[in-house]
Amino acid sequence: MLTAKQHELLRFIHDRLEETGISPSFEEMKGALDLKSKSGVHRLISALEERGFIRRLPNRARALEVLKMPDSAVSAAAPKPANDIGARTTNVPARMPEAANDVIDIPLHGRIAAGAPIEALEDHQSLPVPAALLGPGEHFALEVSGDSMIEAGIFDGDYALIRRADTARDGDIVVALVDDAEATLKYLWRDAGGRIRLDPANASYEPQVYDARSVQVQGKLAGLLRRYH
Repeated sequence: MLTAKQHELLRFIHDRLEETGISPSFEEMKGALDLKSKSGVHRLISALEERGFIRRLPNRARALEVLKMPDSAVSAAAPKPANDIGARTTNVPARMPEAANDVIDIPLHGRIAAGAPIEALEDHQSLPVPAALLGPGEHFALEVSGDSMIEAGIFDGDYALIRRADTARDGDIVVALVDDAEATLKYLWRDAGGRIRLDPANASYEPQVYDARSVQVQGKLAGLLRRYH
């Protein structure tokens, strides 16, 4: 037996999936049910999940799939007009399209440190990230090691969210692979002689200057996540 709010939320999710193939965000659910906070949505989602009406899709923190609808959601009377909510069927496809919702998982490649190219850091972990921090493109995350970028607001232990790219403009903060050996997070600049200068954001460190052929851009900074202990 579902409460009125649980039934209302289930119907809202079901209808949105049927119409768009994308489950609503928590903010949309909060507004649709006139709730004061997202914590109320979390409680309703958990209750529906425990009762077997929905499930959360793997690798997407807020993507939902409706498994069944309560019998009371269907009227046994004659068919109603198509715009009548009671006319919808309870036959839910075995699997809905995965939704591009508020939070997505991206690969977490480990700590960005000297002596290891990005590929060597892959450890098959993932990091849930608000999609609003990413934008278009393919992304991965690195845990920052050291203090060379503190004046740019990037601190030891932060997670740098990187959009894969092999080119960058002057002044971009990039993940640069130097001599196929050292991966570093720095500002990128080009000088008149065609060389690449990688600038730290810490007055205690000196810029690093390389022949352009020695530097490979592997991505550009798209955002940051920080844990508070």
